[in-house]
Amino acid sequence: MIRSLIKLGLLLLAGILVYNYFWGTTEEKAQSKEVFKKTGDALGAAWNLLKSEKEKFDAGKYDKVLDQLGNAYKAIRNQAKNVDEKVLKRLDELEQRKSSLEQELGAIESDEKASSTGNGDAAAKSADQQRRKESLQRQLDSLIRDTDALLKEAQQ
Repeated sequence: MIRSLIKLGLLLLAGILVYNYFWGTTEEKAQSKEVFKKTGDALGAAWNLLKSEKEKFDAGKYDKVLDQLGNAYKAIRNQAKNVDEKVLKRLDELEQRKSSLEQELGAIESDEKASSTGNGDAAAKSADQQRRKESLQRQLDSLIRDTDALLKEAQQ
C-alpha cells in the first residue's frame, strides 16, 4: 500500500516536472531544469560511489579483513592455555561468523561474475548487490568489534 503510494507520488512528481519543463511558465521551466540538473548530478555521484565500491570490492577489501581476523583467532588459540573456557567458546562463535561471512562474500563475488555475463535487469541486480555488500560490511564491522572485545578480555 505504502509502496504504491510512493510510486504514485513519484509518478505524479515526474509528470508535473515534465509538464512544467515543456509547457510551464518561464519560472516553472527554470525550476524544472534545476530539478533535472540536480537529479542528474545526484545520480552521477551515486554511480561514482558504486563504481568506487566495486573497485574496492574487486581489490579484495573484505578478503584482507577476513584474513586478519583469521590470524587473530589463530593467535588466541595458540594462547589457549592461558585463556578460560568461556573465551574459547566465544572464539568458536566468532570463527563461525567469520566463516559465514566468507561464504557470503564468495556468493556475492560469484553472483557479480554471473551478472556481468548476463543481460537481465542490470539496475535491479546492481542495487541488490550493493545492499548485500552493505549488509556484509555491517556484519563485518560487528564481527571486528566483537573480536576486539574478546582480545581485550583474553589479555586480562
